[in-house]
Amino acid sequence: YKVTKGMAEKYGDLRVLDTPIAENSFTGMGVGAAMTGLRPVIEGMNMGFLLLAFNQISNNCGMLHYTSGGQFTIPVVIRGPGGVGRQLGAEHSQRLESYFQSVPGLQMVACSTPYNAKGLMKAAIRSENPVILFEHVLLYNLKEKIPDEEYVCCLEEAEMVRPGADVTILTYSRMRYHVMQAAKTLVNKGYDPEIIDIRSLKPFDLHTIGNSIKKTHRVLIVEECMRTGGIGASLRAAIIENFWDYLDAPIMCLSSQDVPTPYAGTLEDWTVVQPPQIVSAVEQICQ
Repeated sequence: YKVTKGMAEKYGDLRVLDTPIAENSFTGMGVGAAMTGLRPVIEGMNMGFLLLAFNQISNNCGMLHYTSGGQFTIPVVIRGPGGVGRQLGAEHSQRLESYFQSVPGLQMVACSTPYNAKGLMKAAIRSENPVILFEHVLLYNLKEKIPDEEYVCCLEEAEMVRPGADVTILTYSRMRYHVMQAAKTLVNKGYDPEIIDIRSLKPFDLHTIGNSIKKTHRVLIVEECMRTGGIGASLRAAIIENFWDYLDAPIMCLSSQDVPTPYAGTLEDWTVVQPPQIVSAVEQICQ
């Protein structure tokens, strides 16, 4: 997707390695490089392919700092496109957030705008922890004016997208735009939704999320991850554990259906949350 276009010419083959498509191998090389003091950025050409490197990411990348008794830090960034594209088929439409969230030692962030893509990437490279940066295949064409001066986004902070009073909508990645589309309809209907892009998928920014819930007392989670065992399920558990007393309605969670993503465009749309579903869910919560 041309994310690294021109880097090889600019930095040379000592810094930019064009490896064979062997995810287990080049992820292991990256982890080893991090152990020696380098700060490698590993690109999975598609997040689905990183399943072939799951052993390296889990047993080595996530755990080596602990299993070495602190002798090694693993300042590695693993990034690449995931999510449901436009008719890319089941194997290229994986959402692997839920696969990696249970691995100890990993941090996970999802970018949704050009501004936070740059800010989160810079923060991830500077972190002493291994960070997985989830990009979405359908957001690469977004354009936005970003500052010329230095800036870095915090890896553990959510972003307040729209302040509101009636319901807290928690979302991330491409679903941010579906939520914003739904918000226009909701405002016209007299609702005042608060929209938060959680950005940090592990750990959750429970400070920002909690302050919002204490204000609105209602929560809707909108994600592209799978319903069973997804980010939404973990987020709902964390909210119930920490903010149960502030809830005036059950937490609703809109997720992708638990099916392989169909190739047919109309069927693909059916598996992913659409703006009208978000509008209906908010109306139901706020009754």
